[in-house]
Amino acid sequence: MRPVPLRNRKSRKALFLPSLPPSLALAPGANQKPWGQREQGQEWSLLSEGRKGSAAAATEAGGQARQGKGSSSISSDVSSSTDHTPTKTQRNAATSEDSDLSMRTLSTPSPALICPPNSHSLQNGKSSSTSSSSVTGETIAMVHSPPPTRLTHPLIRSASQLQKEQANINRLPDQSVIQIFSFLPTNQLCRCARVCRRWYNLAWDPRLWRTIRLMGETINVDRALKVLTRRLCQDTPNVCLMLETVIVSGCRRLTDRGLYTIAQYCPELRQLEVSGCYNISNEAVFDVVSLCPNLEHLDVSGCSKVTCISLTREASIKLSPMHGKQISICYLDMSDCFVLEDEGLHTIAAHCTQLTHLYLRRCIRITDEGLRYLMIYCTFIRELSVSDCRFVSDFGMREIAKLESRLRYLSIAHCARITDVGIRYITKYCSKLRYLNARGCEGITDHGVEYLAKNCTKLKSLDIGKCPLVSNIGLEFLALNCFNLKRLSLKSCESITGQGLQIVAANCFDLQMLNVQDCEISVEALRFVKRHCKRCIIEHTNPAFF
Repeated sequence: MRPVPLRNRKSRKALFLPSLPPSLALAPGANQKPWGQREQGQEWSLLSEGRKGSAAAATEAGGQARQGKGSSSISSDVSSSTDHTPTKTQRNAATSEDSDLSMRTLSTPSPALICPPNSHSLQNGKSSSTSSSSVTGETIAMVHSPPPTRLTHPLIRSASQLQKEQANINRLPDQSVIQIFSFLPTNQLCRCARVCRRWYNLAWDPRLWRTIRLMGETINVDRALKVLTRRLCQDTPNVCLMLETVIVSGCRRLTDRGLYTIAQYCPELRQLEVSGCYNISNEAVFDVVSLCPNLEHLDVSGCSKVTCISLTREASIKLSPMHGKQISICYLDMSDCFVLEDEGLHTIAAHCTQLTHLYLRRCIRITDEGLRYLMIYCTFIRELSVSDCRFVSDFGMREIAKLESRLRYLSIAHCARITDVGIRYITKYCSKLRYLNARGCEGITDHGVEYLAKNCTKLKSLDIGKCPLVSNIGLEFLALNCFNLKRLSLKSCESITGQGLQIVAANCFDLQMLNVQDCEISVEALRFVKRHCKRCIIEHTNPAFF
C-alpha cells in the first residue's frame, strides 16, 4: 500500500499519509470550508512536517510506515487506521482507546477533514498512482483539537461555579441581611446564628431581638427563655433593655418559672401573649405586671388558673394608695378563663384603670355586678366582649351604656337574658357604636333593631343571626338608616325573606359580606343583591345560586 504524499502550505515539504479505503472516499471539495470561515470555538491545525525538519527524514518515516515499524505512536496509529482487514481494524481501534486523546486525534484524522482540492478520487480501493513529484495540488489535513475534559452533566457544577453561586448572599450588605433576618421566627434566627461568624454577629443584632416568638407544644419554653435572656443581657448585665414583645402562645410546657425569667430580665416589656398556657398561675402573672411597668398588652386567654390581674403584695406596699394607676395595661384578653368571677373582675378594674380593650368571652361566672365594678374604674373602654356570659342581662347593658360615645365595639353573643330593653340602653347612649354582635340573643325583636338603626346610624357591622323574632320589618329600618353598613349576618333568621334582602341591597351599596345561611331566600333575591352590591360576598345554602 503506497502512501499519499501531503505537502505543507508553507514549507512545501512532503509528509506521507496512507491512502484511504474506498468506503471513506470523498468527492472533491466535500465538507470543505474556506480557510477564513472557521466555526467559532473550534481550533484547526495543519499536519506539517515532523520535528526532524528535513525531507529525507520525512521519506524515512514514510518507509517505516510501509514496513509496519513506526517509530512513534502517531505513525503506528495512522498505519493501523488504514488497514483494510475488518478484524484487525476493530482490534487496533480498541487498542487505540487506551492511548492519549490528543495523540489519537492527531494520528487518526477524520476522513471528512481531509480535503484534497485538486486530487483524483479514489476508485476500487486503490489510490491513483501519482508520485510525489507529480502532485500539482496541495492536500491539507485539518483535525479538531482535543475537547476539554469538563463535566457536562447539568446537575454537576465545578467548584468555582458552586462557590460563586453560594457566595451571592455574602455580597449583601449587613443592613440587607438584617432586614431578611427580621422576618424569621426566633427558632429559625437561632439556627442562622450557627452558620458562620458573620451570620452569628448579625443574628444577635439588638434590633432583631425586640420580639421573641416561640410556638409549639413540645418546646421547652422555660429553658429557651432562660438561655435567650442571658444571651441578650451580655451588653447590659441582668437587663434586656431591647426586648419589648414576648409571644409564647400555645406553648403548653410554659410554667411560672418561664414568666419569672421574663419578669426578672425584661423590665421594658410591653406585650406578652401566653394564650393556651394553662400551667401558669396568678403569682407569675402578678410578678410580670409588677416588674414590667410598661406592659400594655396582655393576653392570658385559655389560662384556666388565672383568676385576676393585680400587683404583688410587695409592690402594693411600696406604692401609694392609688397604686392601681401604676399598671398601664390597655389591652387585656381573658377569654376562656372559666374561674374568673366578679371579685376578680373587681380587682382587675381597680388596678387596670387604663383599659381600652377588654375581652371576657366565655367567662361564664361573670354577672351584672362584675360589669358594674368594671364601669366604675374603667371609663375608657372602647371594645368590650362578654359573649357567652350567660348571667349578663339587661341590667348589665345599662351599666355598659355608661361608657356612652367611647364604646365602638360590643359583643353580647349568646347572652340569652338580653332583650330589646338592653339594646335600647346601648343605642340611646352609645351613638358611635360601629360593631355589634348579638347572635343568639333570642329576646331581640324588630323593635330592638329599630332602636339600633335610628340611633346608631354609623353602624358598619351587625350580627343578628339566630334571632328568630327579627323579620323584614327590622331589615327595612336598617336599610333606611344605616347606609354605611358593610357586614350583615342573618344566619338562621327564619322570618327573613328575599323581600327584606332586596330592600337592604337597594340602599346599602357598600355591603361587602352577607350571611343568609339557613334562610329561605330565593335565587332571584340573591341575584338582585349581587347585581346591586357587586363587591358583596354572599354566604348562603341555596344550591341553585352560584
